[in-house]
Amino acid sequence: MRRCKVSSNVVWDVSDYESWTPEEFPPGMCGLAGAKSKEYITGSWRSMRPLWNKEKCTNCLICWVNCPDSAIEVEDGQMVGVDLDHCKGCGVCCTECRFEALRLLPEHCDEVKCSEGPVLDEAAQPSTMNPEV
Repeated sequence: MRRCKVSSNVVWDVSDYESWTPEEFPPGMCGLAGAKSKEYITGSWRSMRPLWNKEKCTNCLICWVNCPDSAIEVEDGQMVGVDLDHCKGCGVCCTECRFEALRLLPEHCDEVKCSEGPVLDEAAQPSTMNPEV
């Protein structure tokens, strides 16, 4: 018997947990184990994506520090790319990059066609903190 201890006096038999119907779940039970987002592809619904320019990148890693999805890939202290399986296209990395090494592009946009010139007007870009104010 596989058990799940709920509290000091409640233990559930979860031997056949995977075959339970919604009606068989005990009240308050959502699942046996939490999961990390790295285990699930979560970037499939984004409409914008960052394009990384390796030549402009200084590896300051400000994008990595600020990315809410941990989608900035780093190896040996150097940025190596963007994990598009987990990136939601929020644009925080692009906003925080002071070297214009990351730009936000429409998801459907061809990299070669869209890599030249502005893609979004200033009003469409995520807001930035103005250090002069």
